[in-house]
Amino acid sequence: MKIGVFALQGDVREHLSLLQALGHAAVPVKTTPDLEAVDALVIPGGESTTMGFLASEHGLIEPIRKRVEAGMPVFGTCAGAILLAREVRGGDVPKIGVLDIAVHRNAYGRQVDSFEQDVAVDGIGTITAVFIRAPVIDEVGEGVEVLASHDGRPAVVRQGRVLAATFHPEIAGEDRLHRFFIETVCT
Repeated sequence: MKIGVFALQGDVREHLSLLQALGHAAVPVKTTPDLEAVDALVIPGGESTTMGFLASEHGLIEPIRKRVEAGMPVFGTCAGAILLAREVRGGDVPKIGVLDIAVHRNAYGRQVDSFEQDVAVDGIGTITAVFIRAPVIDEVGEGVEVLASHDGRPAVVRQGRVLAATFHPEIAGEDRLHRFFIETVCT
C-alpha cells in the first residue's frame, strides 16, 4: 500500500519515517497528482490554520474531501484532526470536514502548556500521547466511535475509514496508531 503524508506543513518526516519503518511505501503529498497516486493519507500535526490555508491555496481541500468520501482511508493527528472535523471552534480554518466531530483549537493552551500523557486506546493498549496546543473534541456524531479519552474528552475517534487523534503519536515515536490505521482502518 502506498500511503501519502500531507506535506505542506507539519510533522511530515516523523510520519513518513514511522510508515516506512512499518514496511509501507510512504510519500509526501503536495499536489493533486501526488494525492491521486496514493491509497491512503495521513494529515500530520502542525499549525492548523497554516495547513488549512496552504491546502486551500494548493487546491487540495476539495480533492482530499472527494477521495475520502469515495473511500480513501485518512488518519489525522492534532492539526490533522482539526482539518478533518465538520466544525472548528476557536478560529477560522479551511477544513476538509469529513469527520462528524466538533473540535476546539488549542484548547489545552499555549505551547508552554504542552504535556505527555499515557492514553488507553481500545484495541491497541496504552500509548504515550504528546499534546501540543492540542484540540479538544467537544462533540461527536452518532457514527463516530470514541477509541480513547483524556480527562473525559475523546482523544482518538474513528468514523469508518477516517481515524483522528488529538495528540501527536509521531513525536513520541509511537507506531501503534499507525499500525492500527493500516491494519484495521485501511482494510
